[in-house]
This record gives sequence, C-alpha cells and structure tokens, in this order.
Amino acid sequence: MTYHGSVKVGGPPDVRELAHLIITKIAVGPYENNAYLLRCRATDEQLLIDAAAEAPVLLETVGDRLATVVTTHRHHDHWSALAEVAAATGARTAAGRIDAEGIDVRTDLLLDDGDVLRVGQVGLTVRHLVGHTPGAIVLVYDDPQGHPHVFTGDCLFPGGVGNTWKDPQAFASLFRDVNEKIFDVLPDEAWVYPGHGNDTTLGAERPHLDEWRERGW
Repeated sequence: MTYHGSVKVGGPPDVRELAHLIITKIAVGPYENNAYLLRCRATDEQLLIDAAAEAPVLLETVGDRLATVVTTHRHHDHWSALAEVAAATGARTAAGRIDAEGIDVRTDLLLDDGDVLRVGQVGLTVRHLVGHTPGAIVLVYDDPQGHPHVFTGDCLFPGGVGNTWKDPQAFASLFRDVNEKIFDVLPDEAWVYPGHGNDTTLGAERPHLDEWRERGW
C-alpha cells in the first residue's frame, strides 16, 4: 500500500517503509495529535515522536520495545501520555533543552540545535525553531537512498507555520527559523510530517512563503 499520511483518531495507522527506516503515523487524543513511531530496519530499535495522548493506543502500536520518546515542544497536548508510555517501556525521554522545563515529566536527554539523535543505525538531526514555543525542535532524517523526512511538531503545517498567537515577534522568529533551517537547506522533495493533520512537502509549501510573510501567520 502507498503511504498517504492521512490518519484519523480511532482509525488505523499509516505505515511508510523506507530503505533503512519504517515510519508509523497514528492520530490520538481530543486535539487529533499525530504520533510517529520510527523503527530502524537494521536493529529494530524504536523511537516515538510525541507521546501525545491515549497511552494504551500508543503502547499497542509500539509493542514491547521502545528506546526513546522525543517531545517536540512543551505544549501539554504533545506529551500527555508521556509519563505512562515511558514508565511502561522504560524508554528514555528527550526534548529540546529550553522547552524541557515546561514538560512535567523528567527529560533524560536535552537536545540542542545540530545534535544528532540516533534510532539504531539511523541519525535524526535536531533543529531548534523559536516562535511557537521557545524551545521547539524539528527532527530531520536525510534518507541516503531518497529524500529528506522532516518531523515538524507544531512549527510547520500545510498552509503555514505554527500558531504564534498574533505576536509579531514570535511570528517573525518562527518564519525566519523555518526558512533558514528547513526551506533554505532542504529540497522540494522533503516530506513534512506535522504534529496535527495531513502531511505535505516543502515543494508544495514553498511557493506560498511570501504570502505567509505578508499575512503574518
């Protein structure tokens, strides 16, 4: 089956099989958050991005092996199941250094811009983006046998950057970071996996950057 990235709460996950990594996307919780399970093909090590809600559903998806849970940012809807998932699996927790203090679960691994987080033999590059929250992070997997894959949390969606609550400085910061750390360095083929809703590509969004800037959100 071809991966499409359109998932609904209560529905089945969608699975994308790459040469070195398997990505499982599932929607959970009242805010229809996306959680992403990444599994290294070579080692079967697994990493979960955003234990957002519905711990039993996430644990059923994960199975009996989970090495790491990464939280993309401090907003509660992205980590409300974190304590339960971490306790059940023994997984270490990871988050951006600045946002970790706003997450009411201990963060074992503090992440900074440019760090490489590993799941088995696969490396994910951490990018720190400021605006939606002070310490939000994005994870980039540059597939050596394909195009990049970007897990953006709430920093980038189809149709615009994340919510900055009509704060001009926060919007300017997030828009700048999204441009400099994502659009300026990654190709149109890069696939975007957001924290809510459907996926997109940088190529689909790039023509609209000027209108995002002009509207201010």
